[in-house]
Amino acid sequence: MIKQRICIVGDGLSGLMTAGVLSKVSGIEVTLIAKKGINIADKRTTAISDTNYKFINQNITTFRQKLFWPSKKIELFYETSKEKINFLNLNETNSNLMYVFENDKVKSKLLKEISKSKIKLIRKDLKNLGELKNYDLIILCIGGQSKIYNNITKIRPISKDYKEIAITGYVKHNYKTLNTSQFFLKEGPLAILPFSKNYFSFVWSVKKHFFENNSKKITNLLKNRITELIKSKQNITVSNIQSYPITLSLRRQYHLKNILILGEGLHTIHPVAGQGFNLVLRDIKKLKEIIKYYVSLGISLKNSYALDDFYNSRKPENTIMSLGVDFTHNFFKQNKYLDPFKEIIVKNIKNNETLKKFSKIISNRGLSL
Repeated sequence: MIKQRICIVGDGLSGLMTAGVLSKVSGIEVTLIAKKGINIADKRTTAISDTNYKFINQNITTFRQKLFWPSKKIELFYETSKEKINFLNLNETNSNLMYVFENDKVKSKLLKEISKSKIKLIRKDLKNLGELKNYDLIILCIGGQSKIYNNITKIRPISKDYKEIAITGYVKHNYKTLNTSQFFLKEGPLAILPFSKNYFSFVWSVKKHFFENNSKKITNLLKNRITELIKSKQNITVSNIQSYPITLSLRRQYHLKNILILGEGLHTIHPVAGQGFNLVLRDIKKLKEIIKYYVSLGISLKNSYALDDFYNSRKPENTIMSLGVDFTHNFFKQNKYLDPFKEIIVKNIKNNETLKKFSKIISNRGLSL
């Protein structure tokens, strides 16, 4: 049987994970094309659900448990003028709610797996898609801003500029216990994500003007805000501070002929719920299932309905989840007229066991129930 050829463009988390997963499908050859030169260090962390963690471990053999820091408890707080309301606590006893990993370390492991596999790694600067005409399937994982997408999608995406900046970084600490937490603060949502015994990462989404006005003192501002939230006077060290603009972008067209967009190029959402890479992993899982099915039937991917099947199966969840995150962000934004009503709502959420159960299922499995 002649093997079908799949080309993946981009060596970010999405591209590397897609290459590693699809290389396990028999009957295909995988080529990964990455830019020349040294990659910029990605000193961020990523959170994934328990089901996505299991999916990764089933498909990537070189990963070790200690790369992924488990969390059995997640706490959500809403800041009012008088207090911080702990309105939702999610707990698990027999399993984990989520895992957090350092992007650079996981990318390094993925590259090692690829170097030991049959995946062909080519480092070149791709100028146009015509160079890839000999492949049966082309998957673009080249971020959200590439102009190459303009040659594929003629339908305008759903887009929104939040006019916000996400501030990320690491915190070294000596706290004995620290839970994964999300604080909806007056400046914007701040997430605390433990990824080792003495380190956690944070993501603080703030208005652009707030960031610009406080850029020179952002480290001290972060230290003071975090120690206040954790209610501790212990000294902490903040490092690896990075920032990037926050936008919403949802493609309404996923593919053209045998070229598919994947990763941030397909959907970029607000980080408030930590669902961005979870959606990417669910996309990869479904794509693997579809490719495996068509290849097992001996049908050429280049002339099949494989990408139509992928579009029809993944677009509903990607759209609903992304707009749901947008709604959540808008709900918790400060508004002097609506804030009194929101206080009542969040206080009632605390004792709603049905909502807790539903929240755990959706964050773990998405809408693929």
